[in-house]
Amino acid sequence: MNSPAFLAGGAAVPASPALDVSPSSAAVGPAVGAAALVHEFWRRMASNDFASVGELLTEDFVLDWPQSGERFRGADRFVRMNQEYPANGPWRFRLHRVVGGAHDAVSDVGVTDGVQQARVISFFDCDLAAGRVRRLVEFWPEPYAAPTNRAHLAEPIDDAEGEGG
Repeated sequence: MNSPAFLAGGAAVPASPALDVSPSSAAVGPAVGAAALVHEFWRRMASNDFASVGELLTEDFVLDWPQSGERFRGADRFVRMNQEYPANGPWRFRLHRVVGGAHDAVSDVGVTDGVQQARVISFFDCDLAAGRVRRLVEFWPEPYAAPTNRAHLAEPIDDAEGEGG
C-alpha cells in the first residue's frame, strides 16, 4: 500500500496517482466537487498561511468541535484560532483519505508540529457555487492502548501502510 500524501510548507506531494493533492488538481468550483475543495483546504493548511485558508470559508462559516463544546463563527475567528494555537514549529499534515459527495466531504488527516501529534476527522459542508466551505465539524480522537482481551483477534496497524496515527 502506498503512503499517504504529506503536506508541508505549501507543497503537496501525492502518495500515488489515486491521491493527487497537487496544486494543479486543487481547483475549486461547481464542476469539481466537494472533495477537490477539501484537498485545497488541506493544501492551504499545510502552507501554515491560515489567512489563505480563510479565503476558502463562507461569510457565515461555522466550525464546531463537539468534544470540547466549542463553536467558532466566521473565517476571522478560524484564522486567529489557528494562528494563536500553541505550536512547536510549523504544522504538517498527512492526508489519509478524503471522501466527497455532491456538497459535502469527510477527511481523515494526521497533524503534527514535530512534537504534538493528532488525528482529525473532519466533516465539510460546502457551497460549491461559491467554491467555499460553509460548515466544518471536527473530531480529534485520542489514541489509546488496545485492550489485551482482544489481542488474539487483532494486529497492530502498520503506520508505514499509511492508515495508522
